[in-house]
Amino acid sequence: MLFAQAKLPENMFMRKMPNGLDVLVIEDNSVPLATIMITCKNGAYTETPRFNGLSHLYEHMFFKANRDYNSQEEFMTRVSELGIKFNGETSFENVNYYFTLPNYNLEEGLKFMNSAIRFPKFDRREMMRENVVVDDEFQRLESNPFHALNDAMEHHLWGNLYSRKNPIGNHQVIRSATPDLMDSIKNKYYFPNNCLLTVAGSVSHEDVFSQVDKIYGSWQSSGFDPFQKWPVPEFKPLQKTDYFIVESPLSNVPVIDLEWHGPDMRTDVPATYAADVFSYIINQNSSKLHKALVQSGLALQVDIGYLTLSHVGPISLHVVPNPSKIRECMAELKKQIEMMDNDDYVTDEQIETAKEKLEIIKIREEEVTSDFTQVLAFWWSAASMDYFSGYNANLQKMTRADLQSYVRKYIKGHPYCAGLLLSPELKQQVQPEKFFAANN
Repeated sequence: MLFAQAKLPENMFMRKMPNGLDVLVIEDNSVPLATIMITCKNGAYTETPRFNGLSHLYEHMFFKANRDYNSQEEFMTRVSELGIKFNGETSFENVNYYFTLPNYNLEEGLKFMNSAIRFPKFDRREMMRENVVVDDEFQRLESNPFHALNDAMEHHLWGNLYSRKNPIGNHQVIRSATPDLMDSIKNKYYFPNNCLLTVAGSVSHEDVFSQVDKIYGSWQSSGFDPFQKWPVPEFKPLQKTDYFIVESPLSNVPVIDLEWHGPDMRTDVPATYAADVFSYIINQNSSKLHKALVQSGLALQVDIGYLTLSHVGPISLHVVPNPSKIRECMAELKKQIEMMDNDDYVTDEQIETAKEKLEIIKIREEEVTSDFTQVLAFWWSAASMDYFSGYNANLQKMTRADLQSYVRKYIKGHPYCAGLLLSPELKQQVQPEKFFAANN
């Protein structure tokens, strides 16, 4: 099957600077604002256990002192002067930072971003103060009743490469971080040839390219590909199905979570489209899985998803079972998995509807330009801009056979990790160890 590489939309323009910096401009004159975003291919997948969380800390330190602003107070004063709203995000395969500001401050905003991305200071005292903010993030995460299950699942699914799938990181690593470690991250990944600069809003692409050339042209390329110099290790396929039980007093309802290693953008691009179509169909009330579990009363909720990544995207099947029917729900779930590649498991109408709805979802993502920059940053790092621009056309090529091939290649008959979250009281009542096991 041949996959299309469509041109970018008419209001989007992309160039690569001589130093390797990708520059993407999105013209949208609906409001007099501009968003400036820098995306770096960094994040969890670059981190050994010793570094797990330092990409996250680097994100926090980005909005602080640098060569041109001697303290966070000076930095924040300039934020106020330029009318900036800012934030950052650390994920599996990228870290990004953005400013949204009035478009008449665009040039000053580009200079401000240039100072932050190229000349950070990593003041030790500011790093210590930032741990309070990181503490809050960890506490919010741990207060989520599903955290215990999610964290256990990541350990079971990725084994000794867990750190490569843990964007928030290890708090003890963050607590003990030094400015030298921050510099080591900068000197590995924070180069123009490993970054995307996106400028979106009420702007002219030619003006933006001219300003970027003046401001960022002196930013020197690393002269190496960081992913050749420090390659991301390959995630080993699961060797056997793995069941585990997690107790948590925070859990008011039981949760079953099944996860597989799915396709990735380096080895199986067609399956990523099939995964999206299949997931959309299964998540509808009309799907066989929904009818078998939810409408029958065996479960309160069921959904399946796939995350597109460059390095092994997970397939996740989440079920909130009826607390009094956990055993029966699990038995039916296994039965449904065995039928997922049957010719009649999805209908022609469901396939066509899914493709249409996914196309609409993609169009809606473009409605708010400042938010759309996040979407594009994700696709640039996990896939490519060609993947983004050709997504709808390639989605339309998906057939029943493609969906069946995806299920047979990644789900049915393949090892998975299965976790069950429940309260100590419910665990004592239902005794899940008698049935929640790979050989049952």
